[in-house]
Amino acid sequence: MKRAFIDYSMSVIMSRALPDVRDGLKPVHRRILYAMNDMGLTHDKPYKKSARVVGEVLGKYHPHGDQAVYDSMVRMAQDFSLRYPLVDGQGNYGSIDGDSAAAMRYTETRLAKIAKLMIQDIDKETVDWTENFDGSLKEPLMLPAKLPNLLINGSSGIAVGMATNMAPHNLSEVIDGTIQLIENPEMTTADLMETIQGPDFPTGGIIYGKGGILSAYSEGKGLVRVRARIEVEGKEKDKKKIIVTELPYQVNKSKLLKNIAELVKNKKIEGITDLRDESDRNGMRIVIELRRDAIEDVVINQLYEHTDLQTTFGILNLAIVDSEPKILALKEILEHYINYRVEVITHRTTYELNKAKEKIHILEGLIIALKNIDEVIRIIRKSKQVDEAKDNLMKRFDFSEKQAKAILDMRLQKLTGMEIEGVEKDYNETKNLIEKLEILLSDKQNILDVIKNELLEIKEQFGDKRRTEIVEGEIDIEVEDLIPVQDVVITITDSGYIKRIPCETYRTQHRGGKGLKGMQTKEEDVVVDSFITSTHDYIMFFTNHGKAFWLKGYKIPEGTRHAKGKAIINLLPRLEENEYVETAIPIHEFDDAHFLVFVTKKGIIKKTVLSAYSNVRVNGIRAIKLDEDDELINTKLSDGKQTVMIATAKGQACRFDEKEVRPMGRVARGVIGIRLAKDDKVVSMEIVGEEGNLITITENGYGKRSPIQEYRKTHRGSKGVRTIITNERNGKVIWVREVVDEDDIMLTSMDGMMVRVPVKDIRIQGRNTMGVTIMKLNKQDKVASVAKIIEDENSENNLE
Repeated sequence: MKRAFIDYSMSVIMSRALPDVRDGLKPVHRRILYAMNDMGLTHDKPYKKSARVVGEVLGKYHPHGDQAVYDSMVRMAQDFSLRYPLVDGQGNYGSIDGDSAAAMRYTETRLAKIAKLMIQDIDKETVDWTENFDGSLKEPLMLPAKLPNLLINGSSGIAVGMATNMAPHNLSEVIDGTIQLIENPEMTTADLMETIQGPDFPTGGIIYGKGGILSAYSEGKGLVRVRARIEVEGKEKDKKKIIVTELPYQVNKSKLLKNIAELVKNKKIEGITDLRDESDRNGMRIVIELRRDAIEDVVINQLYEHTDLQTTFGILNLAIVDSEPKILALKEILEHYINYRVEVITHRTTYELNKAKEKIHILEGLIIALKNIDEVIRIIRKSKQVDEAKDNLMKRFDFSEKQAKAILDMRLQKLTGMEIEGVEKDYNETKNLIEKLEILLSDKQNILDVIKNELLEIKEQFGDKRRTEIVEGEIDIEVEDLIPVQDVVITITDSGYIKRIPCETYRTQHRGGKGLKGMQTKEEDVVVDSFITSTHDYIMFFTNHGKAFWLKGYKIPEGTRHAKGKAIINLLPRLEENEYVETAIPIHEFDDAHFLVFVTKKGIIKKTVLSAYSNVRVNGIRAIKLDEDDELINTKLSDGKQTVMIATAKGQACRFDEKEVRPMGRVARGVIGIRLAKDDKVVSMEIVGEEGNLITITENGYGKRSPIQEYRKTHRGSKGVRTIITNERNGKVIWVREVVDEDDIMLTSMDGMMVRVPVKDIRIQGRNTMGVTIMKLNKQDKVASVAKIIEDENSENNLE
């Protein structure tokens, strides 16, 4: 059984799945091309029914399923499958939408013009032959392959225990690279990449980055990220359209459209109002219409994330070399092609030289005969039989048997003066040809020169421009330059909706005001966070599960005061079940001089240098290690020299020096920050100075200011002191911050009501009081979030 499986594996590898490095073809493709050439189905001849070709291939060379042969032939005719199709099909040969080709009895076929380069010189003893499956015919083991087919068309196939996936390339680049390698065999992969830039897919698209290409070219395998070619149409204030004109290689357009529609239906992607396919014979055009308030860059990134508008092409250069599968670097592939072409041209030249010598041998006899034509005629007339005439001529003029036969076969028109001159001219030309061919065979460099000249001719006839663009760097490098610097309020709801609103939308109100309607929330939805930042600032998002993300401010969709916003999952797509954004911090620069201080619901505190969070990936990174049932409550930015204040829901506050918390690694757990009473939990954490006031807000809209000096310093891990009296009237504490008289605070209720209040309007009271009414609430309404507005060095508003 083991031996049988090994035999089967090698049969699949050699006879079905992997291409040969020399002509870049699998056996079925080689047999199709040879059979079509044998049938005379060249590009300048009429088409024939595909069924006729399939029958020829099956009956003579390939005893497998007819549909398998037809499917292979169809793929060789599809201009979206092969960069340079080898078969010219007429009729329905499938489409990029995944439509199947019509039955073989309906379609017609012939060889493509470029396919002649694969077959050319096969009749000149250039390749080895073998018997077909029943021993009745001969078939070539390889095609002469004047064309570097393996690189320009690539190959894919799954064998037993291995697979190949070779990318197509641009013919002009491959030819230039091959010629350069012939001239300089010591070239490196980096040198070759200056000419052969990378894959060139038949469907175009854009390749981002050269790292995967370099890996594939140097090691034989690598990953290449390919994106669709996308343009945005529409003026600034109009509804915009995303136009897709090219797709990544092997992407089914019909399935892509269905996938986008499904994502929009399930609200995985928002901002799309219409989707249609306007593709025609002039080219591809997928139109994606956007809502007026949609940010096209965000929608495009969502499409890249969730659809095949972005794919990864895994290159694996596996081919048959000397009857064994081998992973090949780019230079090795070119070297094998060059060596094979040297072998083919050597065989072709040897064949032509032998034919020329045979010809000149005949011409030598004809010339002698024509110079002695009277005697030749006399000898022939005296001979009774052809064999006697042949023998007599051989004896008289020392002719060989071939020469004598050629003279006897000579027509009388050769006796004219013009014909005699023609024979002599033919003799001289053949003599020169022999000298030329002998010189060619005398030095390998001469053969290499022939290869270069032939390649240049191919490039002149079939070379074309690159279809796939290769770029380096991020895709949205220039987006920020198009976004104006603007201060905005960003709000996040409990259901995971987010939006940004220009700061000037809100006006300052006095204490006790009802506020503006800041958000139309869904039933039972609540606003859990709001802050002010700039469209050009980084925003770090920290979730209750201890993960960190970052975005630029302009990446968040802009909305009106009454809009509910956009689903945050579309901007932070890797959120887990029951995970939500707990804290967001605007960051100007990630440096080593600042720290992030974390506090959890169970009173754990951790401090980590800010620069440790500069490389946040799309799917987020771990910001802090959490115990079971613990959650991240707050995160603050600090210079490492401040005082920490941790407040609990039952009105306790612990104030201690930040230096008591030593810096830890990014994924560390932390240490005890405050020792909690039974059923108590941390609700807030603040970095405070030695002066100023501490403001405390409760869930029922009560609040007060208390001097920080009234909070005596304890140590990390203590129970702290009372910050406010809590009861049913004012409710539990939800927010504690340090403030000054110039600050304003913004309160947001669960019903979405918002009020902005100057801090100076809030009464200063001692720690052991319950506060005063800050925001009037409707029945059953509660304060959901509070934000403090401060002025920075640049007189721009930020919000904590």
